[in-house]
Amino acid sequence: KKKTVSFSSMPNDRKINSTAACIALMLEGCELKKVRSNSRMYSRFFVLDADMRSVRWEPSKKDSEKAKIEIKSVKEVRVGKKTPVLRSNGLSDQFPDECAFSIIYGDNYESLDLVASSADVVSAWVMGLRYLVSYGKHSLEAPGTGHPSLRTSWISSVFDLADLDKSGRIPVSRAVQLIKALNPGMKSSTIELKFKELQKASERPGAEVACDLFVEAYCELCTRPEIFFLLVQFSSNKEYLGVKDLLMFLEVEQGMEGVTEEKCLEIVGKYEPSKEGREKGYLAIDGFTRYLLSADCSIFDPQHRKVCQDMAQPLSHYYISSAHSACLLEDNFWGRSDISGYISALGLGCRSIELVLWDGPEGEPVVYTSPSAASCVPFRAVVGLIDQHAFAASAYPLILCLVVRCSAPQQRLAAQCLRKTLGDKLYLEPPNPVASYLPSPEQLKGRILIKGKKLPPSCEDSEGEVSDEEEGWELARRLGQEDREAPEGGGPRRVRLSRELSELVSLCQAVPFQDFESSRRGQRYWEMCSFSEVEAGRFANECPAELVSYNKRFLSRVYPSPMRIDASNMNPQDFWKCGCQMVAMNYQTPGLMMDLNAGWFRQNGACGYVLRPAIMREEVSYFSANAKDSLPGVPAQLLHLKVISGQNLPKPKGSGAKGEVVEPYVCAEIHGIPADCAEHRTKTALQSGDNPIFDESLEFQINLPELAVLRFVVLDDDYIGDEFIAQYTIPFECLQPGYRHVPLQSLAGEPLPHATLFVHVAITDRRGGGKGHRRGLAGRRGRRVREYTSTKATGIKAIDEVFRTATQPLREATDLRENVQNALVSFKELCGLTPAANMKQCILTVSTWLLHSDSTPSVTLNLAEQYPPMEAQGPIPDLLRKVLTAYETMIQTSRTLIESADVVYGKLIQAQQAGMDFHKELHRIETKEGLRGRKLQKALESFAWNITVLKGQADLLKHAKAEALDNLWQIHNAGQSCGIGRNGSASPELSRLRAPLEPIPE
Repeated sequence: KKKTVSFSSMPNDRKINSTAACIALMLEGCELKKVRSNSRMYSRFFVLDADMRSVRWEPSKKDSEKAKIEIKSVKEVRVGKKTPVLRSNGLSDQFPDECAFSIIYGDNYESLDLVASSADVVSAWVMGLRYLVSYGKHSLEAPGTGHPSLRTSWISSVFDLADLDKSGRIPVSRAVQLIKALNPGMKSSTIELKFKELQKASERPGAEVACDLFVEAYCELCTRPEIFFLLVQFSSNKEYLGVKDLLMFLEVEQGMEGVTEEKCLEIVGKYEPSKEGREKGYLAIDGFTRYLLSADCSIFDPQHRKVCQDMAQPLSHYYISSAHSACLLEDNFWGRSDISGYISALGLGCRSIELVLWDGPEGEPVVYTSPSAASCVPFRAVVGLIDQHAFAASAYPLILCLVVRCSAPQQRLAAQCLRKTLGDKLYLEPPNPVASYLPSPEQLKGRILIKGKKLPPSCEDSEGEVSDEEEGWELARRLGQEDREAPEGGGPRRVRLSRELSELVSLCQAVPFQDFESSRRGQRYWEMCSFSEVEAGRFANECPAELVSYNKRFLSRVYPSPMRIDASNMNPQDFWKCGCQMVAMNYQTPGLMMDLNAGWFRQNGACGYVLRPAIMREEVSYFSANAKDSLPGVPAQLLHLKVISGQNLPKPKGSGAKGEVVEPYVCAEIHGIPADCAEHRTKTALQSGDNPIFDESLEFQINLPELAVLRFVVLDDDYIGDEFIAQYTIPFECLQPGYRHVPLQSLAGEPLPHATLFVHVAITDRRGGGKGHRRGLAGRRGRRVREYTSTKATGIKAIDEVFRTATQPLREATDLRENVQNALVSFKELCGLTPAANMKQCILTVSTWLLHSDSTPSVTLNLAEQYPPMEAQGPIPDLLRKVLTAYETMIQTSRTLIESADVVYGKLIQAQQAGMDFHKELHRIETKEGLRGRKLQKALESFAWNITVLKGQADLLKHAKAEALDNLWQIHNAGQSCGIGRNGSASPELSRLRAPLEPIPE
């Protein structure tokens, strides 16, 4: 059965695009469900009085004078389940969050809890009520009357410019073009239909339209209710955002730091279409919509558009973007070799390309992936192309993986060609025998490394025999092209290798893999192994910890199974989670796997190198790639994702359905370690045209954020043949919090013009998305038993005694963090906010209640103190008293954390360093204690676990202290800007303490 929900339940199918429309709906009235404190729901008819002074409901047992709420008594209007009544267990599953809202009113802060038939009805009531609460006192005229608005004046001026003969009318065709130019994604047919509809309603048919009709059509077509609703929330006059409103929106909702009024004026100047708005510093609905759709407001963090990671680590500490059959444009068997495949892969930042060399017909080597390919490319042409495009997209090293299938004479020609064409770009320096790790990408900038076989030092001839790689032979075997017999006895196949080609190999010498123990004892850092997808998959499942450990020092390359004759792709995440650096992808094959690869390598300026998570690089660390829960010392995060709406969604490419209508739904997928992999979908938006409203909240727990990727997929629920509409893939670390548009792409990863998803992103432990805890936040508070991370016994007395000293500091660190966390959640809930809200939002909410009281503020923040107390001025209602108590608890727990963190941190680091002192002696101690086999393995695992836990918990404590200081800064800042603060400016020492934290050295 289809999961569906209708969003077309607005009375008369009215589109809410102005405050006037909201109030008109409230004056007509509609049915809402009233929720009582005993969790029972009653249907009642709610209506706004004609004088707009109060909201009434009927039927009611109370007399008509009591079954009403006066607008002037309303303190706040909350959207969603934000009061104790709506949060109660009996109700939480009966209706979605977006269909509930509450009116907080009266001196005792009572709540009227209501449930509507749809999110649209909620939006209309909330928007109308908020308008009346703010402006009801000043003017009881219906909004929209009187002088023309900023917007109307601007649209009229656009019309006047198009009215060439100043007749007051323009042709419908020109009007359609005008609106299309102002709103590029909109279909001409939609605009034409709207004009016909309005002409019919006003009984003015014809080939021309007047200015008033043009303005009406524009407002109905180009107002997005969800953005209008957002503007009303932040606007001080409900029609546009002033500079201060915009500043508040950017800081509080978008998580931007250091925003100035100058920056806001710059945004207004860039996006506000009306001249008057630009001059006065106002951002009206059209400018606000343009800004939210712009690259300045992208979901992708602009810091990640350029190289932003440490590029001075050893090469083995990075994931490297790698291509398998880059020269093929179709599948492995019948694909034709074509040079453009290389240009495309290099242009996408690919840093490892495979070249399979075969004997060419004219005495020169050629490149193709299988001898049956329709045509072949001379090796010389490919090298020339690589020389030209190698560093077009990235300056970091390019690795050429040579798989040699040609005779020794042709190998010599290939070597000469490489030397002559690539010249100084070729890296030929011998490896440094004293070093333990490969050089860094920074040191190898602009260089090309050759990965291949090397003749043994004992061989002095011009050519010799080396063991062959399996890669490439499976294909030859199937095609009957194999001309070399496998040696008797089933040993490794041998091939002839010329000295000239051997001498080009330096830092990437290909060697056969035997087992992990042999590699640990005998493999040198410049030697690397290639694994087939099947072999690497077996290791990833059976011994993931050993594969992770192996990849700390050595490069490994995983190539697709030869069974993939259709050039399909493996899932790169299966191997990234084990630290495999080079997962060779068939770039020519679009789909989920290629989306993951392309999205992943976007995060470091698309340079082809991504630094692996610290837990996978540190010499001593415990990391299980197949973990089903949170990892020791890595702070798990919650992603709160609200999918609000879609814009200009195209029809699926291969759809056989007639007509243009799609019935879309959105799937949000997390790809990462097994504990993180999850998928949630929205309901289907029915008959929604190209701009569906979803308005649905999804939540994910991310245990290893550094390895997680979020993928949005838009699908058609009413498809024939093809359901795929669009997708977008983004690394978790690149997400920006707040209201963002997702730029949708086709299956092949090409941008779809004007097709977007509008979403809200909040991430716990990140500014703008607020702070939270890693497991279902509110639920966590109710649990009596607190979980403590502890160390594990290694079975070696001296080492265990050192780690035992950390038991108490580990408990203290957890208590300090969780006490603050629980206090924060209580305070946010009492403010009617979600755990993902930030401190600034909490203080602003409290100030709004106070400013809507008739008396002077009854609560003030004393900003003269570093830990500002919230003080009551005279008697205050019960809800405010509870808020004050929760605030006091939060301030006290934060103070304890800030003042105790350094001492506890010192103890944890001391224990970690004392443990690390044993590391070099570990093998000697093991032998002395007689540990071997399973016991030895367990001792090593426990030792790595303890080191990881101590470093991780110390890190968490350090970050918790930084967050607590940041919360204090936000309290100072919000207290000043909203008028409830007294005695002082934001503390200068707090500003200094908010500098970014340095990570603990590895």
